[in-house]
Amino acid sequence: MPLGLLWLGLSLLGALHTRAQDSTPSLIPAPPLFRVPLQPNFQPDQFQGKWYIVGLAGNAFKKEEQGQFKMYTTTYELKEDRSYNVTSTLLRDGRCVHWIRTFVPSSRPGQFTLGNIKGFPGVQSYTVQVATTNYNQFAMVYFKKVYKNQEYFKTTLYDQCIDDQ
Repeated sequence: MPLGLLWLGLSLLGALHTRAQDSTPSLIPAPPLFRVPLQPNFQPDQFQGKWYIVGLAGNAFKKEEQGQFKMYTTTYELKEDRSYNVTSTLLRDGRCVHWIRTFVPSSRPGQFTLGNIKGFPGVQSYTVQVATTNYNQFAMVYFKKVYKNQEYFKTTLYDQCIDDQ
């Protein structure tokens, strides 16, 4: 697992470095899913609640967009069928915007696909993979999507604040 995390981290640093120097439309290749770590013994019932996105990197961010991303939240709610209702809330143009999706479990625990993919024109595939988490403080989640025959990826670092009540 440490080698996989190192590989993922180096890929992300490469993406950021490339984007900072050059705003050409070419994208660095998305790491293959088998190279991205997968949380061992993933526990779906423990991976719930509100997560704060405190780090974000990928191959589709443009230099002019840097600094525009503010902290936002994503809430995972486990349903009876073991899929998640996933709601992201972010500030855009001075308004709160909610983005709601369904993540359907795949054959690998901790890996999901986008439910109702037909509702997202141009998206050919969308995979979500929990790379690592301790379930109550942090998580690193990898997203890979194929949109109009182009592969995009991003990795988010989540932090979960717990009230001391």
